[in-house]
Amino acid sequence: MIETILSEIPRFFTWPNLVFLGEAAGRTLMLSVVGCLIGFTLGFVLACIRQTRNPWLAPLRVAAIAYTEIFRRIPFLVILFLVLFAIQVVAPNASLFAIALVSVTIVSTAFLSEIVRAGFDSVPRQQVEAAEVMNFSRWQIIHMIVAPQAWKVILPPGFAFMVMFIKDTALASQVGVVELTFTGKILSNRGFSATLTFGTILLAYFILSYPLTRLGRYLEIRLASPRH
Repeated sequence: MIETILSEIPRFFTWPNLVFLGEAAGRTLMLSVVGCLIGFTLGFVLACIRQTRNPWLAPLRVAAIAYTEIFRRIPFLVILFLVLFAIQVVAPNASLFAIALVSVTIVSTAFLSEIVRAGFDSVPRQQVEAAEVMNFSRWQIIHMIVAPQAWKVILPPGFAFMVMFIKDTALASQVGVVELTFTGKILSNRGFSATLTFGTILLAYFILSYPLTRLGRYLEIRLASPRH
């Protein structure tokens, strides 16, 4: 096996194959980072809605809670197929990448909304009540009091979720998105050793994930409360 892999390396690591792998890695990273950034923005909005106590916003609070609880419990692959069939009805020319991106956004919004809510809840309630007594608006309370203290709780699991989704985007290959895992299947079907092909894919996933993990760790240390 080792002799076979060594003999295939010069043919495998050609410029066209490297470009093919680089484009697939870019799609994988784009799916994860862009989908999670959009999901974080929408999740932040959902978490803010869940924090409100205005009786007029009760239907929105119920909808936000229902969305979070439902989509956190549906497998990503199921959501991927649901989005695929739903989008084909309203936009039959939508690209497979767009379908996968919408699916990632739906799931990340639900999970990151819960992470943001946990961060908000970590801020002592007395501070929020004091701000309410001083007639701060809900936005002022979140912007000036809650969010600055909640980041150190939100960011570490937020980055961990993004790194996890870099791996989970492999499921997008089931609908034909040419990301890293699908690229590995294509190269393997061209006659290259599966060990060489997917060993390279494994290394590519590590190269994509490790910097994000280190960045999350750095921010966790920077935002941690001083021990003294």
